[in-house]
Amino acid sequence: MNKLRLPFHTSSFSFFSAISLLAVILTACSAAAPIPTTTATALPPTQTPAPTSTSTITPSLTATAIRTPPALPDTFETSLLNPVDPPHLYVQDACQYLHDKWFSTNSAPGTVVMVIGFHSITEGEVTRVDQISVEQFTDIMSGLSNRGFEAINTTQLADFMEHNARIPPRSVLLVVDDRKSDYYFNTLFRPFWEADQWPVVNAWISTDLPSGEFSGTKLWQQQEVLNAEGWVDYQAHGVIHNTVMWPGVSDDFIMGELQGSIDAFKLHFNKVPIAIFWPGGGFSKRSVEIARQLGYQLGFTFSPRGPLMFNWVPLGDEVTPVHGESWQPEGPINDPLMLLPRYWSTDAILHMDDVVQIGQQAATYAEANKSTELDYYDIVCSPTYGSLP
Repeated sequence: MNKLRLPFHTSSFSFFSAISLLAVILTACSAAAPIPTTTATALPPTQTPAPTSTSTITPSLTATAIRTPPALPDTFETSLLNPVDPPHLYVQDACQYLHDKWFSTNSAPGTVVMVIGFHSITEGEVTRVDQISVEQFTDIMSGLSNRGFEAINTTQLADFMEHNARIPPRSVLLVVDDRKSDYYFNTLFRPFWEADQWPVVNAWISTDLPSGEFSGTKLWQQQEVLNAEGWVDYQAHGVIHNTVMWPGVSDDFIMGELQGSIDAFKLHFNKVPIAIFWPGGGFSKRSVEIARQLGYQLGFTFSPRGPLMFNWVPLGDEVTPVHGESWQPEGPINDPLMLLPRYWSTDAILHMDDVVQIGQQAATYAEANKSTELDYYDIVCSPTYGSLP
């Protein structure tokens, strides 16, 4: 039986035609359904995107060196002080101290202050142990000037002692005690104000005298004029004055002496005193505490233990045979700024060279330890207090 056979070329044509038709269909489907642009949705769930080139970079870790702060140097001491009058510090925060010490616009290390008290200067014969002649006064003022000292007022001293604010490298606080007429200031101290702008402090007793040539009203008027001129710096010296504010005195009496001075100064001088020159040089823990409560910043004794520097006050810690019982120990009160020592005019000229040398020694000691203190500051303090300019 014969079967139907298609010619070979006919079968080949049909096969290739089918292939061509399939290709056309696939091309059309591809054009109708574009590939999604979001790679994550286009991948099967079991696959993860290939990481980009930046994700393959591993950060390099650099070890930070741990800096150990150096030990700070000991407090500056000098053989020019009596061993029973060691320097006391009052800035407890080491970082605050170093910041104020080395801040470029503050006083340089070694800046020193000599406080001199004048109780009485006479044009006649010297008749009392607390008195000097006009000639001796002139010698003192010349001696200060020749050694490069410059006078400051109480506000400048307070800013220096508290914050190391800039003052002359060799400064002197000239203090006149008690109630003096304007003749006293105009004759003795005004020439130094007019020539060199040297102010003078008056530790002023705020009581009123009932009568006499220098009665309360007339004397107050004279002081009001001097105060208005600005070169006589009035500070408190009590009201009754002759009763000393030492241990055993009542709080009411202490308040009367300290607040009484404040009230009188507001009335007559339109100011509030910032310093108390303790009457008779006497004090107590309570008198210091009350003075602080009332806003006093500085206090002065009668004990000439040494000069002053920033965060450095010579004080006694106990009664010793060297000075005797008249020198109350200030150290136990634990507030050096309220118990500052001062020299007396009767022998101040004998101590000027010592004061100069103490300042020079302190400057040398500070320079020798500067790098250590600055390293300590940079490691420990700068994160909180900032860098030093």
